[in-house]
Amino acid sequence: MRHGKTAKGRSLADRRIVKDPKFEKYILRRGAKLRLDDWDPDSKAGFDHGKREGFEELGRLTKRLEAQQELLYAEREHSLLIVLQGMDASGKDGTIRRVFEGVNPQGVVVAKFGPPTQAESGHDFLWRVHQRAPGKGEIVIFNRSHYEGVLVERVHKLVPRTVWKARFQQINDFERLLCESGTSILKFYLNVSAEEQRKRLEERLQDPSKNWKFSTRDIPERGLWKDYMGAYEDALRNTTTEYAPWYIVPSNHAWFRDLVVCTVIVERLEGMRMRYPRLPKADESVTVK
Repeated sequence: MRHGKTAKGRSLADRRIVKDPKFEKYILRRGAKLRLDDWDPDSKAGFDHGKREGFEELGRLTKRLEAQQELLYAEREHSLLIVLQGMDASGKDGTIRRVFEGVNPQGVVVAKFGPPTQAESGHDFLWRVHQRAPGKGEIVIFNRSHYEGVLVERVHKLVPRTVWKARFQQINDFERLLCESGTSILKFYLNVSAEEQRKRLEERLQDPSKNWKFSTRDIPERGLWKDYMGAYEDALRNTTTEYAPWYIVPSNHAWFRDLVVCTVIVERLEGMRMRYPRLPKADESVTVK
């Protein structure tokens, strides 16, 4: 396979086109400087209406997503990997629940990555991740991902600097391999403010229906906010590529976060121009009695 080409011979550059100009502003371009303080988590730029209209638009988008996901599953020529990263309470679970509520569960898989097992620790840090990558016809959602290896492991000093720095290029090479093999990758950093995170964590403590979401680990992790912001800035800047750029999604308003994520996913799927498979010629004359 020639470098820079997909399994069907298409350039990787074909995958970087964003067809909805409203949300192109949230793409982190390769080589761009990054300070997350400059990206407003309260922003609703690109949508000129309010929350009610946002929910209505999201409803229309999820119908389009449902149709495209069925096509993807039927055609079985493409696959889609969605990476969701963000601080605790940024809305990863909520995004999955609302955006994918109408899809066929046969073709959508959510993968979560906890601390590595003993067997996983005996391999390179991408070994367990590669096993969860989508097959043809599948959408796989990484709720947290291989990026934990340059975030949590860096902040908590579980690996030395030389190791996590080398992982940026290893991640880029891994994602390029997936793209060259026919997998589209969409990566979303759910950008929430420290104050909004505090409110959401407090709500988990006060609301009995949300107590189960709270962990005592959330509090010391919150104390490492500045360390995590530095780690995220390095990770996003070093791993945003033409074939798999990062979207920095304003996430203080859940409805707008979901709208941006769903729009980008639908545009990517519709851009694949998929078709339902036709009957083999041998079956065209078959009748059902």
